[in-house]
Amino acid sequence: MSNATLAPPTERTYRDFQRPLWQRVLLTREMAVIGALVLVIAYASLTVRNFGAPITYTYLFLDVAAILLIALPMTLIIITGEIDLSVASVVGLSSVLTGTLHQAGLPFALAALIAIVAGAVAGSINGFLVTVVGLPSLAVTIGTLALFRGLAVGLLGTTAITDFPETWRDLATSKIPGTPIPSVVILIAVLAVVFGWLLHFTPFGRGIFAIGQSKEAAHFSGVRVERTKLILFVLSGSVAALAGIYYTLRYGSARGDNATGLELSVVAAVLLGGVSIFGGRGALHGPIAGALLIGAMASALRLASVTSDVINVITGTLLILSVVMPSLLAWAQSWRARRRGKRKGETSAHAGADPGTAASG
Repeated sequence: MSNATLAPPTERTYRDFQRPLWQRVLLTREMAVIGALVLVIAYASLTVRNFGAPITYTYLFLDVAAILLIALPMTLIIITGEIDLSVASVVGLSSVLTGTLHQAGLPFALAALIAIVAGAVAGSINGFLVTVVGLPSLAVTIGTLALFRGLAVGLLGTTAITDFPETWRDLATSKIPGTPIPSVVILIAVLAVVFGWLLHFTPFGRGIFAIGQSKEAAHFSGVRVERTKLILFVLSGSVAALAGIYYTLRYGSARGDNATGLELSVVAAVLLGGVSIFGGRGALHGPIAGALLIGAMASALRLASVTSDVINVITGTLLILSVVMPSLLAWAQSWRARRRGKRKGETSAHAGADPGTAASG
């Protein structure tokens, strides 16, 4: 098997930029996911009872809000070629810290702030082990996934804290006046703009893409590779802790097992949204559409009385397809290019043989 076949489908060539602008904007995986989201919503609205009701969209956004929040920094991390699987455990740890500190007498806002700082510390532990010690992020975050979850369960045991200020609980589930859209979407939109600007319009963001393409080349180009990755892991931990506070208020319960398995939904949304698992490629609007697509499908299936086990199977299948499909497409393009080159070679050979044939005649 040739090296071209084995190479991850992350490289972009000058040919990509020779296409018209509308093709570069519209004919992308991100736009394909947005199109799929529109189709799913349209089809479910016509065929699934009550899917088109305003209350359905309210709960759809409430359900995917934590995924959308965590997917923002996760997108940047995966573009660098790394991954953070500890985010759901940080959500649980943040939830437990917020509940425990508030129960001990601290104001809720101060307890939440301390939980966010703890999330940043958790992210810095991941970043230190990856950037300074040099361990692979997959192994590190699998380990800290268990560590942070163990701390969360150890602090609270099997009990739950449910005594939270009504004002804060109402804020987590309130809606934008006159719409079915929850207020938490405003927070998500603000953070999406910040992360989008950071990724697509700053030298820091260009460094993220450069690291994903080639860490060595990025280093020699002046990108501070280790510092960039450390910052991203700290951001991931901080936003995951923020999602943990939202998760606590959304369900009115601080538990050590909150958000168990949420990391798989986050990774599925990011990869489904067109971010390459090999790094070096992606755009922030793709994972946002991917999270909404997964949420819309799950909501439609629940309204159609499909069990949660089947929904998990579908989510897992989407995750596998989002990893496999880019490689299959790259292989197909490589195969077509080889076939095209072979045909041109045969044509050139025939054309070169004609004069000799005529002369021998």
